[in-house]
Amino acid sequence: MQLSRMPSDTSMAPTLQADFLDAVSRAQSLSQRPAPATLLRLYALYKQASSGDAQGERPGAMDFVARAKWDAWAAMRGQDSAHAMAAYIRQVQDLEATP
Repeated sequence: MQLSRMPSDTSMAPTLQADFLDAVSRAQSLSQRPAPATLLRLYALYKQASSGDAQGERPGAMDFVARAKWDAWAAMRGQDSAHAMAAYIRQVQDLEATP
């Protein structure tokens, strides 16, 4: 994942942003691939943290993967970036602690 549009909220703790970027990096090198539902949650938290609420049109019913990803992201609507970052960090920590 690449952070192309990281929020520039000056009230957000710089350490939270640094911890988030570190967690994104660590998530890419987990020893085991997470379950599909967990991957969707990570994707949704990442998108909410980096881009805010879901944007654009919902993908068509025949594009199963894109639609599932968009729906997971849309379910995060209204959650602020800092909360999404913290939840993403916790999720990665949980995955790292799982044998």
